[in-house]
Amino acid sequence: MKTNIICDDKYEAQKLAALIFIKEGKETFITGILNVIKNELVISLKDKSAHSILLKDEYNVEKFADFIQSVIDKEHELASTKVLEHVIEIDKE
Repeated sequence: MKTNIICDDKYEAQKLAALIFIKEGKETFITGILNVIKNELVISLKDKSAHSILLKDEYNVEKFADFIQSVIDKEHELASTKVLEHVIEIDKE
């Protein structure tokens, strides 16, 4: 399954792609969504750190949260991420 998430800018898209998926080991670093504040998403990672990501709007925050939940619950695995300017394409298996 694929989805496109629109971030606030190119930097935020690159940051989100780098934080949630490492291609070499096909690892997913995200362990949870800590908070949602309008178009801002605060995620936690395996190393217990928290990171803020700015998405375009509240719709994209909800879309990302719904999409990534099955990965957090270990029902799916992320297969790839691709950054196209301020849009991140995420594919899960």
